Amino acid sequence: MDQARHDNRSDQWRKRTGARRSRARRWASVPLRLILVTVAAAGALAAQTVVQHSASLPELNTSNWFGPKHAPIAGVASVIDGDTIEIHGQRIRFNGIDAPESAQQCDDAKGFRYQCGAKAAAALDGFLAASRPVTCVFVDWDRYGRFVGDCRRADGTSVAAWMVEHGQALDWPKYSHGAYAAQQAKAEAAKVGLWVGAFQAPWEWRAEHAGGTAPSSQPLGIVSRRLVAQSGYSCEPRRTCKQLGSCEEANWYLQNCPWGGKLDRDKDGIPCESLC
Repeated sequence: MDQARHDNRSDQWRKRTGARRSRARRWASVPLRLILVTVAAAGALAAQTVVQHSASLPELNTSNWFGPKHAPIAGVASVIDGDTIEIHGQRIRFNGIDAPESAQQCDDAKGFRYQCGAKAAAALDGFLAASRPVTCVFVDWDRYGRFVGDCRRADGTSVAAWMVEHGQALDWPKYSHGAYAAQQAKAEAAKVGLWVGAFQAPWEWRAEHAGGTAPSSQPLGIVSRRLVAQSGYSCEPRRTCKQLGSCEEANWYLQNCPWGGKLDRDKDGIPCESLC
């Protein structure tokens, strides 16, 4: 009985060994090139499966992702100053231009001081209101955490180019590399906006007023409402340019009265140009 069990195990071992040797001989007879092609095909099939699976996944929503890049932002803008707006709570700084600061003053053609920063903001507000919404394409983040972008009105007009061409902002070579130099030359030749008198480049003005270099914190509309209580002006009765005594008064009516737009006949954001 023990001998028979031993013989049976030996017979099974010989069969298994023979089977392994047979498989080895068959693999040895297969060309190496065929093996490599088979492995490559299997890898390609696996990769295709992964790609198809990824394609079926929903796209990530990056509209609120504050990383190295940002999706374009579109909406009705609130004006902060002449080169900064706010859309959906996100501050946006126009790329490549620099407008006078909110507290900055310049000289007009007669040498009188005026609030050129407020005037630039008012011009921008009127320009944007004529064709909404605004769409801004991301360029970079600035040191204040603002989205720096190239913005266009709904009609496709470049906001930065318009501001420079109408003398309400300057081409900023440090960042624009001269992108708006042609518009600036046109504004200077026509003596419009800042070019009608004397002014200091905004970046130079900020350097001399280091304590006030932080960007404005409130939209133009909020600033205008504060001026209502302080100016002593009133929207009643309605007035014409001939009835006004100063550029400051004209800008107040433009920004605060429902009929103020009548003072800006050419819609360039500058009211009563005989005064301003």
